[in-house]
Amino acid sequence: MAKVDSKGRVVLPQELRERLGITPGTEVEVREEDGKAVVEPEDGPDEIIERMERLVAETSGRGTETPPGEAADDPVAKKHRDAIRRGAEQADDE
Repeated sequence: MAKVDSKGRVVLPQELRERLGITPGTEVEVREEDGKAVVEPEDGPDEIIERMERLVAETSGRGTETPPGEAADDPVAKKHRDAIRRGAEQADDE
């Protein structure tokens, strides 16, 4: 269970962050809905995947010379992309 600290911060569980594709620097929307706090990634799944692939390419030492889509072969990128899609599918089912 997550706790709120004295500054109002909450640490989201790792499994939830991975499923939703929330990584350090991800902007999230925080709102009240039916008396509950809702935290949602600001970008849609496709935008998150695109940004993630750019970050993977940039941090892999290849810089911006990596052709689009090449990062898709990276196993870490695939894992995160699949987690984002699962989270999006679950959100659509609700």
